[in-house]
Amino acid sequence: MKALIFAAGRGERMAELTRHTPKPLLVAGGKPLIQYTVERLRAGGVTELLVNIAYLGEQIRDFLGDGERFGVNVIYSQEPYPLETGGAILRALPLLGDAPFITVNADVWTDFDFTQLHRRRPEPDELGHLVMVPNPAHVPGGDFYLNESGRLQSDNEAASAVRLTYSGIAVLHPQLVASYPKRREIFPLAEAFRWAMAAGRLNGEVFTGQWRDIGTPQRLRELEEEISR
Repeated sequence: MKALIFAAGRGERMAELTRHTPKPLLVAGGKPLIQYTVERLRAGGVTELLVNIAYLGEQIRDFLGDGERFGVNVIYSQEPYPLETGGAILRALPLLGDAPFITVNADVWTDFDFTQLHRRRPEPDELGHLVMVPNPAHVPGGDFYLNESGRLQSDNEAASAVRLTYSGIAVLHPQLVASYPKRREIFPLAEAFRWAMAAGRLNGEVFTGQWRDIGTPQRLRELEEEISR
């Protein structure tokens, strides 16, 4: 199974830190964020990686190269400008092929075991399987509801459903984007998620291990402190 690493964003909330450095190359614990992601994927048996790049993308290409020194194979989806997550997948579909693939945000730091996703096979008619996490302080209201059967919902249709936060990790079928009726050059993947949820074709699981979304300078400092401890 291939994996797509989202690494094209400008990282505007990082302020001066990303003026000359793309966010995936910001360092914590002596390593760029994207290196942690690559190493976790490789540890889970995922070695065919596609990285989308735009803002200061050549720096990412120079760092990862073809992936050989990390034990993986890396190819790139070059964007003229950031296309958001949905647009990024749409542009990358010819490189991803027809099989389900893993997606992960380059600014996620986690000890998630990708082996389970690498070996996972989608259920009939399933368009995606999202890894959800308990709501962090910066997303107190969560993103989507997960019911007892593992089905994701944008609205709380069942009293037992729990609202959780999307981790930025998933297994997606190419048709999630290819068949989305409102697909366009630039659009967020969350739109296609809600469309698939309405059709009952998006599932999920809860991950309770280490997970951090490194979206601000404060969260980067907190990660550095945690790694140091």
